[in-house]
Amino acid sequence: MDAESKTATQGAQSLRRAIAVLRLVAETQERGIRLVDLVAGTGLNRPTVHRMLQVLREEGVVEQDEETRRYRVGAELALLGMARGNRFPIRGIAEPFLHELAAKVGDTVFLTIRQGADSVAIDRVTGNYPIQVLATETGVRRPLGVGVAGVVMLASLPPAEATALASGNARRMARLGLTVAGLQARVAEARALGYAWAPSGVVPNTSAVSVPLLDEQGKALAAVTVAAMADRLSDGRLAMVVAALRDTARRIARRRSELEARRSR
Repeated sequence: MDAESKTATQGAQSLRRAIAVLRLVAETQERGIRLVDLVAGTGLNRPTVHRMLQVLREEGVVEQDEETRRYRVGAELALLGMARGNRFPIRGIAEPFLHELAAKVGDTVFLTIRQGADSVAIDRVTGNYPIQVLATETGVRRPLGVGVAGVVMLASLPPAEATALASGNARRMARLGLTVAGLQARVAEARALGYAWAPSGVVPNTSAVSVPLLDEQGKALAAVTVAAMADRLSDGRLAMVVAALRDTARRIARRRSELEARRSR
């Protein structure tokens, strides 16, 4: 390898490492993340991560809380994202159907997409039940499988691909107390049922259930999820909510197909 090629390869490696750091920072949203956790999450040594954070801070894409010393996504990165405000057309298509579903079941509804090895909630609609479960904020990145939306999207993939994604996220899941074997068991169950259900959710005494939103070829475009107090997703009511979720997912997919057909004329 000549000097120029070697430099290019090293430059690409540094860029990938910086993006990995940014993704971990983004996962924690407003609460931020400590340097020690970034080191553990990336597997990079402390001086390397610290140097990257210094550059990212100088460029405004990362900021550090002066009191907690935790790192958060900076304003510059948020502004860059605004340049593609319509990047996820499925959100606009799904929005009225999500509102209908939230009104029908009374609980919080989420629309989540897959982004590489992560799941990202891109919309959240609250229902009319007095206690709403706001399990996650829109824009939060989590390893696929951390949450029912990620589980059901993995279950929609070919088993070998789902296993590879889960294994690739092993380090990140370990930080959350999860194992690849445990995730594979949940994915297998979701594949058999056609939906993913967590009797105990992220927030104590809550529950969540999710179904895939599939295109004409059976590929998961997104996942539609309902999060509620645990007693509202048990016994007979769970079956009712799953049926409502499936109907909503089918209607969103049908509407998307209609719009795609119009555009192709």
